[in-house]
Amino acid sequence: MPLVSIVVPVYNQAQYLPMTLDAVMFQEHPDIELVIVNDGSTDDTPAVIEDFLTRVRTETASFARRYDEAADTVEREVHPRYPQNRLIRVLHHERNSGLGATLNTGFRAATGEFCTYIASDDMLLPSMVSECLAAMERTTADFAYADMHVVDDRGRILRRFSLPEADFAACFGDWYFCGVCKLYRRSLHERLGWYREDLLSHDHELYQRFAMHGVPFVHVPKVLANVRIHGADRQVDNHTPGQWNRLFRESIALVGEAREFLRTGKTPQP
Repeated sequence: MPLVSIVVPVYNQAQYLPMTLDAVMFQEHPDIELVIVNDGSTDDTPAVIEDFLTRVRTETASFARRYDEAADTVEREVHPRYPQNRLIRVLHHERNSGLGATLNTGFRAATGEFCTYIASDDMLLPSMVSECLAAMERTTADFAYADMHVVDDRGRILRRFSLPEADFAACFGDWYFCGVCKLYRRSLHERLGWYREDLLSHDHELYQRFAMHGVPFVHVPKVLANVRIHGADRQVDNHTPGQWNRLFRESIALVGEAREFLRTGKTPQP
């Protein structure tokens, strides 16, 4: 089975991070590399990471396995709480460097044949990796993306976000529709580069770059991740009004580049 690297960039999301890490650890796919990159967090993130690593090493769980009629007792089987076959890497930035730089730190450290990242307040569903790998194997695609549930701060489902089938015009020419729940070959970075650190819309730009260079995409029409939307009172990193407006303007410019590519077939100059 191919090794899959999942990067978790985190900046001041300590309250959500344990859920995100657990969802990576309990993926159904057997060969997972978890790469946590703390981007200079000033909250309890370092302590949360250390607690997580301790729990992975030491915590156990149990289940009722067998009723012993002679002793009139139920025997319980004790086992490690977490899968013990995961590779875990933890990297720290001394100061906040931004999401693009944090992702590049994580992906340059990753060793898997396939890779993805998940925001530290979101959650992958257990079959995300296995479903995306299966779709790529069926179609020989190098990039798979799936549908999502949008959830609120309490984890309540607000709506399903169903994405279009793999088509450049639908995924990039109308708006950006394929980059939150995704999996792709790590070799694409070696061929086509990394996340641009000067952009907030780094994923939009990178995956559009992949598509412009002929990378085949496939859509998995299943919900495979929960993506959190915060209330107006929680403004962290890209969710501050100024950053959000900048992200919106960058995406508009990228949509313009996509439409120009559709019209001329020429990729924009870097």
